[in-house]
Amino acid sequence: MIDLDDEGAVAAADRGRMLGAVAELADQCRAGYATGRAAIAAGPTTALVFAGMGGSGVAGDVVRAVFGDRLCVPVVVVRAAELPAFCGPGTLVLASSYSGRTAETLEAFDDAVRRGAAVATITSGGALVERADDAGAAVARIPSGLMPRAAFGLLVFAAIGIVEAAGLLGSVADEVAAACGELDGVTATLGPAVPASVNEAKRVAAAIGERMPVVWGEEGVASTAAARWRTQMNENAKVPAMSSALPELDHNEVVGWFGRTGERFAVVALRHEGERPEDAARFAPSLEIAADSRAATLQVWARGSSPLSRLLSLVAIGDHASVYLAALRGVDPTPIDAIVRLKRALADA
Repeated sequence: MIDLDDEGAVAAADRGRMLGAVAELADQCRAGYATGRAAIAAGPTTALVFAGMGGSGVAGDVVRAVFGDRLCVPVVVVRAAELPAFCGPGTLVLASSYSGRTAETLEAFDDAVRRGAAVATITSGGALVERADDAGAAVARIPSGLMPRAAFGLLVFAAIGIVEAAGLLGSVADEVAAACGELDGVTATLGPAVPASVNEAKRVAAAIGERMPVVWGEEGVASTAAARWRTQMNENAKVPAMSSALPELDHNEVVGWFGRTGERFAVVALRHEGERPEDAARFAPSLEIAADSRAATLQVWARGSSPLSRLLSLVAIGDHASVYLAALRGVDPTPIDAIVRLKRALADA
């Protein structure tokens, strides 16, 4: 197992330079927000639907978690080809596909157009741009050349910009600027040159080690970050992972931490200063139950002065930790061979 403070060894393990990509999160957020604000004009809207898969679909979760209490219309996130029955005139469907080739998103886009919904797209190119041009739909065109999971800031903040420009949210420019500034400070503490003694991402990776990560967070900002941690652990560290939300997990999952069932797991609790007191009180006894089942447990606290900033700090820590965990496990974070294999099998079928 390598020493995470050995920059050369980490760089050699990270052959696709994923660590450098996740370090650019704040700049991506700034660029994505500007792109989204310029893509669409305000119009009458009664509902907002996000359609996207994988890393392209998380934008709707972030918008709902951070801005849900300020949005004047219901928000639905769709991770499939089928849109809800209510979609039609008055609905804004935001179709997001980094590659522009995601089959489910293309189907959802076509369905939205057939139903007469307003449609906006976020993509780097592909068939989605061609269809958007044909339909006269708004396009937030973001840079190509990244793995979709490494384009989080571009995808999410383009969506935030579109929602604002569509008139569904008041100006959040100051909030975005402040969150990005705070994120710069967080990212500076997570790089390979920062020693493990003061680098939270390295600490998390070392604590997980050979165990499977289970990531907890309070419903909302932290549970959204926990889902991001899960998928980054899957794709970057190449390890099965799970995520759950409090208080829901205390009504079911907690019973599963019994006897010695936790021996192969590490439970990471994502915490933040904005938790409801009732939920904050649940963490200690819940983690104690997991620890009694032999699970490793640790807590990671968000940084920042706003829900948006706190979410971004947790995402940054998790993104970096997933790459460091890949290095510890001796795998290259960038390739996604299983997905390539699956797509080939589906194409053959």
